[in-house]
Amino acid sequence: MNWITKFIKPKIKSLFEKKSSKSEENLWATCGCKNLIYKEDLKSNFKCCPKCGAHHKLTCKERFEIFFDNKQFELLETPLPKDDPLNFEDKKKYVDRLKSARKITNQDDAVAIAKGKVKEVEVVVGAQDFRFIGGSFGAASGEAFIAGVQHSIENKLPFIFFSCSGGQRMMESSIALMQMSRTALAVNELKKKNIPYIVVLTDPTTGGVTASWAMLGDILIAEPKATIGFAGRRVIQDTVRETLPEEFQTAEYVKDHGGIDLVIERKYLNSTIGTLLNVLLKKAEAQVKQESNVTIDKSLQTAS
Repeated sequence: MNWITKFIKPKIKSLFEKKSSKSEENLWATCGCKNLIYKEDLKSNFKCCPKCGAHHKLTCKERFEIFFDNKQFELLETPLPKDDPLNFEDKKKYVDRLKSARKITNQDDAVAIAKGKVKEVEVVVGAQDFRFIGGSFGAASGEAFIAGVQHSIENKLPFIFFSCSGGQRMMESSIALMQMSRTALAVNELKKKNIPYIVVLTDPTTGGVTASWAMLGDILIAEPKATIGFAGRRVIQDTVRETLPEEFQTAEYVKDHGGIDLVIERKYLNSTIGTLLNVLLKKAEAQVKQESNVTIDKSLQTAS
């Protein structure tokens, strides 16, 4: 093998490969329908495929920009517990996975909390970034969720959350599982205060997330074709030993069987949730007035 074959040709080939892949990465995206989509077209269509309608995953920042009025929002700081409390390691150290995920997402953890307005109603909104270890829910996610709930209660603001997760974070074992009960208790505090809590389930919403806070909303909304479930399809099929319908665990299937309330396209979420919040807040205000009138009547009866 001469020096041209050994060194020059591979070098030229690598240069062309890098240039081609970089160019394609910048300009084009792929979809499950096997079509190439111009990235600008995808972005202008709320990151939904203009050909098949598939709703592609969003980063937390993209979610907030699409959802809040005029793309205006304020990120809220949330507590960050100690990394890797169990010194977990499989094929890779958990601390290294965290470093990698933080570099990719530019977030401390999978969950981000922001405050802004939806149809002129001030709200607190949470979202998950699936790129952060599959949007998995661990101690930091639990702290962020609870911080969002506390901010909602302290300021009497509706709380909205966009789920996108494979479930609890296995690298934190029982610490991650504990977040299921903690978040459920936090949601219960919202309900005690009559503060609206709306969950938007996006693709995918599975595992411990589905088994806790994600299905406790006053209103449950899903994006079209989102996968919603607890155990995986194959596990269920092997357990019940029956062939499941093709559309099993899709948002539409779950809605038809009473699991969620609405399936709404991404571009209509702002207007739909804005309308729902106005209705819920007026109902809550009327309930408070009614309760105060009852209290006044009782005090007058006691005085007489």
